[in-house]
Amino acid sequence: MLSVRPPRSDARANRAGILDAARGALALDPHASVDLIARSAGLSRRTLYGHFDDRDALIRELIRTGAQRFNAIAESISDADARIALARLAARLWQEAAHVQFAAALALDEAHVEDTADALAPLRRAVVQLVRRGQDDGSFRTDLAAPTLSRLIEEVARTVVARTDASSTGAANLAVRAVLSIAGLSWREADELLSAHPDITDLPATTELSA
Repeated sequence: MLSVRPPRSDARANRAGILDAARGALALDPHASVDLIARSAGLSRRTLYGHFDDRDALIRELIRTGAQRFNAIAESISDADARIALARLAARLWQEAAHVQFAAALALDEAHVEDTADALAPLRRAVVQLVRRGQDDGSFRTDLAAPTLSRLIEEVARTVVARTDASSTGAANLAVRAVLSIAGLSWREADELLSAHPDITDLPATTELSA
């Protein structure tokens, strides 16, 4: 039986360099070409195509690796109170999206909806479970089924990411309040919750998760 040889270290380094270069180039220009990305990585176009079949394949990989971080955030939320858990999840996801907002914008692009949906399936399952838990204990609105309410929360989050300047003061707070509002909390209830738990939106500069 033939063993599969792992990629050489220089091949792994080239692939990582291409992804880093793509993140940087796309942050400046969402329409950055393959040629520009290859030059930014210090590699030839041919070398880039040795790792990715085309530009779409490269973008799909960026979405996949970004989704891994979002999914890991969902797994890290352990608050017993569904309201606090949803607020904390929204804040941490916002922080990650703001940190790599260009990648979030790519993921929200209609051309990559299916790729994003597949990559974020674990996150979506976690949100549905969280919403169902909040409905069961009376924290969240119950006029909508959990999957429907979860999708509304997702759409609101998509809009906030797409429309809000990540660097603006209070952006994370706005995102969290929008999500809580859709879940059924009044502005006063959201205010009381965030006042009692200021750590939710008092986020560090970066999220320490492995890529």
